[in-house]
Amino acid sequence: MLKAENLVKRFEEKTALDGLNTEIRRECIYGLVGPNGSGKSTLMRLMCGVYRPDGGRITLEGEDIFENIAAKDRILYLSDDLYFPPKSTVEDLANFYRGLYSSFSMETYRKLCGCFPLEVKKPLSTFSKGMRRQAALLAALCCHADYLLLDEAFDGLDPVIRLMVKKLIAEEIAERGTTVVISSHNLRELEDLCDQIGLLSAGRLLFEKDLDALKLGFCRVQAAYDHPVDWEATGLMILDKKERGKLVSLLVRGTAEATLAALEAQRPLFAEALPMTLEEVFIGEMEAVGYDYSNILS
Repeated sequence: MLKAENLVKRFEEKTALDGLNTEIRRECIYGLVGPNGSGKSTLMRLMCGVYRPDGGRITLEGEDIFENIAAKDRILYLSDDLYFPPKSTVEDLANFYRGLYSSFSMETYRKLCGCFPLEVKKPLSTFSKGMRRQAALLAALCCHADYLLLDEAFDGLDPVIRLMVKKLIAEEIAERGTTVVISSHNLRELEDLCDQIGLLSAGRLLFEKDLDALKLGFCRVQAAYDHPVDWEATGLMILDKKERGKLVSLLVRGTAEATLAALEAQRPLFAEALPMTLEEVFIGEMEAVGYDYSNILS
């Protein structure tokens, strides 16, 4: 388990993380979301031991990570800002990681070379942005680290490669019990992938919940009325309301069953529950804490 306790990180006058607490359990996919500058990359660099905390602790199964060689051998961090040595190739990158991680597998490397459409002997400097990202992911997946930290993992990938990478990540978890942390500012990328979601803003974790539990607390409904409705009298906790003629669409904190019962009491022409997106759930959670959600959705 990765655990942060009252974690603080400062860069001169700026406080990047301010008393952050979180626990990331084994064998899950944890989605770390938040706007640019919220502290996502800083947290990941603390998790892998690149940065030393200025306050609090960040531990791997009870042991501090910074300057802990054994812990770092179990954690792989893939930055959103990729760097490759001049004239290096995919083969050179694989050999570099092979020297760093004791669990690196050449068998996996050969297998993944057949999955990613890359020329392994061609200089990475000639690759497109998406191809460089593929090369980095290929090398990272060969390391079979217990904890895989991916910063903007899907940035620059086309839909086919993105789907393949998600499948490979799922295989790592199923076969080796890998724990994956993925940061993104795009909720749509994480909706069908993560078990747990944490929302980071201004160096603080606004909330952290299992994805299934998160969706259970809200519902989206639509109804039509041929008469005015006193919405306050319904007793519903309405977070978002859109009206168009007789049709009204509501985002409500509560269960679909209770919400539909309240709507039926107002004699609608019809009323129904609609599937919810992760984006809509986040709107509800962020409004509940007084946060301007328009800064995070894209």
